[in-house]
Amino acid sequence: MFGIHRSSFKYWCKKPKTQSEEDVRLRALVQEAHCVSNGSAGARTIASIITNSGIKFSRYRATKLMKKLGLVSRQLPKHRYSKAAQEHIEIPNHLDRQFAVTAPNQVWVGDVTYVWAGNRWSYLAVVIDLFARKPIGWAMSFSPDSQLTGKALKMAYESRGKPSNVLFHSDQGSHYTSGKYRQVLWRYQIKQSLSRRGNCWDNSPMERLEVDPNGWTHKLIP
Repeated sequence: MFGIHRSSFKYWCKKPKTQSEEDVRLRALVQEAHCVSNGSAGARTIASIITNSGIKFSRYRATKLMKKLGLVSRQLPKHRYSKAAQEHIEIPNHLDRQFAVTAPNQVWVGDVTYVWAGNRWSYLAVVIDLFARKPIGWAMSFSPDSQLTGKALKMAYESRGKPSNVLFHSDQGSHYTSGKYRQVLWRYQIKQSLSRRGNCWDNSPMERLEVDPNGWTHKLIP
């Protein structure tokens, strides 16, 4: 009468009307794996996480439970820097990869990186002293502009007792070549040095800086 096959009706009659203990546990594991990944894990990743914990779990079963729980994989959007339309003003590479300095406050290097903060990108500007290879100034903002890099430089300048005859090296990002940032360098009497365009090795000690939950770490270039 309703167009339902006899075997399907019998299967529905025998189907448990309440969730089994195993099903409840697997649902909880799927939700936990999805939460740990900040919502980015798909069925394959969730199945791998649960299987590695000692419970055999296929991606097909993970897909089925994700649909029931209303879970969707949401990948982080790719970050893209805006490209400059023209070359920046010419500033020599005074550092010239001479990374072995003999005293503090001789050479500082800086860079800006991006960090995913909840639902948008945040930008972290850091200044390190090449002698100690440790951060001496930093700042965070939602905009990678010269105000951000200026705050990081100000922190470094004041924390080191306003030293003189410092060389500051960075890449050719607009947040380092803008007139506003160059005025800050002039005010602090800091000499500026820029890497060659598209050459990360000219600022390799800064590129090796990492951040972990226990604090700053730095891998020295061999």
